[in-house]
Amino acid sequence: MRAEKLVSGLVAELDDGGLRGSFLVRDLRSGRELGIEPDVRFPIASLIKVPLAAVTVDRIHRGELDGSQLRWVRPGRITTPGPTGLSRFRHPARVAIDDLLYLSMSISDNVAADALFELTSPEEVMRMLREWQLRGITARHRLGGLTDTPAERLDASEMPLAHSLAIDAGTDGRGHRIPQLDVTRANSGSARAFVDLLQALWTPSKIDGDVAERVRGLMGHNLLRQRLAPDFGSDASTWSSKTGTLLNLRHEVGVVEHADGQAFAIAALTESRVPATTQPEADVLMARVARVLRDHLRDA
Repeated sequence: MRAEKLVSGLVAELDDGGLRGSFLVRDLRSGRELGIEPDVRFPIASLIKVPLAAVTVDRIHRGELDGSQLRWVRPGRITTPGPTGLSRFRHPARVAIDDLLYLSMSISDNVAADALFELTSPEEVMRMLREWQLRGITARHRLGGLTDTPAERLDASEMPLAHSLAIDAGTDGRGHRIPQLDVTRANSGSARAFVDLLQALWTPSKIDGDVAERVRGLMGHNLLRQRLAPDFGSDASTWSSKTGTLLNLRHEVGVVEHADGQAFAIAALTESRVPATTQPEADVLMARVARVLRDHLRDA
């Protein structure tokens, strides 16, 4: 009953803050978990880079790919603009597959991710997820489509309109007039599915141990730390994660490892009703909800 009351209060907090959220926290040592609507599917934006990285690293490990192989990335050839990384390059560059992995995961570089998708298709990502017996994450497309939304077609002064369209154009069945926000057309997943993937990476049995270690390292180098990291990173813990952001979607999945040996997998997938691009209050609220869920499991 205490857990039910806790969850009910957190749902009310999210609603007051203009958020709907799907959260799951799992103790990786005991398997105990606590969440909020953990099986609701969301479009996952850049979270797809985690299974993409895992499958790419696995292919390198099995000798299908050479991590040192250089790939040409030409400005304008891969139409995946973004605020940082290769999309800002002025000249062609040759980048090793290993370094494309780093860029994709550390600064969420969409151009780097699409260069990896050229080698490892969404269909191959899905095949390997099934082989690893991981369900609930669907890879349908590359990252380029994420930059063809109302936000890119409207002037900067009209961003509230783009977010209003994202908020108001959905259906009760999680469909959406904007295809990138439609769970039947976009890359999609649930909080539970990502926690299952994180568990497979942190306590590997289905995924090769060396592959899992490499992906954990990539997630540990994530530089986007404005969302959940302030509540989970400390001198006595490490936070390894990946974020995903698109229009009114704000996600983060990761694992906090404590000095005493405890480790918790955390997935927070949210959508906002507030028509604004910059919402630091939403990040703070997401982190608070995730931490309260973690604290309840840790103290139980």
